[in-house]
Amino acid sequence: MYTFLLILLIIDALVLATAVLLQAGKGGGLAASFGGASSSSDAFLGTRQAGNILTKASWWCGGIFIFLAFVLQLMSNRSNAPTSILDQALTPATQTAPAPAVGGAPSTDIQSAVPLTPAPATGTPSTTPPQP
Repeated sequence: MYTFLLILLIIDALVLATAVLLQAGKGGGLAASFGGASSSSDAFLGTRQAGNILTKASWWCGGIFIFLAFVLQLMSNRSNAPTSILDQALTPATQTAPAPAVGGAPSTDIQSAVPLTPAPATGTPSTTPPQP
């Protein structure tokens, strides 16, 4: 149903564009209006013409276009829209240390990238300032 209405919208848009482009101009436009070509109240928008088939087709196609666009917007599925990672709640990652190997030896598991024993204290600089 959605695809059918979308095809109707595209066809209606093509008919609307054709009907608008085939119409003749209403008159001199704004240049003639401010130049004093006419003094009637309709001079700002051009002279009034009798409604012909192209004018009626333009109005009908415009109304159908707006209606179809509104219906398609209501039918659109918003759940498929991409979501931002910033909208997700911030949860800390919980990691557990791997179990020590049998016999107290360090584990050779690939996942244990962090050593579980403290670093040796040899070769560390002293924190006391030198005496003069």
